[in-house]
Amino acid sequence: MTVSSALPRVLLSRGALDRAARALVAPGARVDLRHDGFGHGAADVLAVLAEAGVTDVIVDPADVAAASAHADLNVQTDGEADVDPAALFGIPDASVQAPREPVMSLQGRVLSTKSLRAGEAVSYGYTHRAADDTRVALVTGGYAQGIPRILGNRVRVGIGDRMLPIVGRIAMDVCVVDLEGGEVDDGAPVVYFGGRGGARDGLAGWSTVSGLTPLEMAVVIGLHGQKEWTA
Repeated sequence: MTVSSALPRVLLSRGALDRAARALVAPGARVDLRHDGFGHGAADVLAVLAEAGVTDVIVDPADVAAASAHADLNVQTDGEADVDPAALFGIPDASVQAPREPVMSLQGRVLSTKSLRAGEAVSYGYTHRAADDTRVALVTGGYAQGIPRILGNRVRVGIGDRMLPIVGRIAMDVCVVDLEGGEVDDGAPVVYFGGRGGARDGLAGWSTVSGLTPLEMAVVIGLHGQKEWTA
């Protein structure tokens, strides 16, 4: 699939999912993959889990055909799961770090940077004005990709080894990040959540701000974003 560089990427780790499945799913345990595999893409998740030895899954009716393509899977469309999907996918709750590596990471990129003088404002409605002279980055990722607008001025993202604040209102496809005296190159990756750096458990902070659960937000992000599987 061709992925537009103008939009953020939903990166999904086969390795993280495989390791979690082998560690958490006992023989015969049922795994819940409804809601399109909780935003991770049921068809691709099914392939990874089948290879890891999972035998029983619960899927949406629309995904029965994809699940049935794996001869060793017992497929259901309702019932209770034996494995917590948040644990399987490495999704933190609102206050506790996920015990396993997140399978999903949302990554944007820097489109451009510009100087912002003290007192100048950014984005719609001018909800943020710079307290001091600074430099800001325009970053791919907005509410059209499932990033809640309420996160503006309230959460940080990872750029390099720094966690930096989103400032101003989140727009449809972009947001603005205060570089707090630093510099970044155009095209530099920006991690909203997931991965192994400071943004790893960012969904927990998003949950505190938005009132949605981290699992609900993973579903929304996965359904709206451009998914890419990595090793």
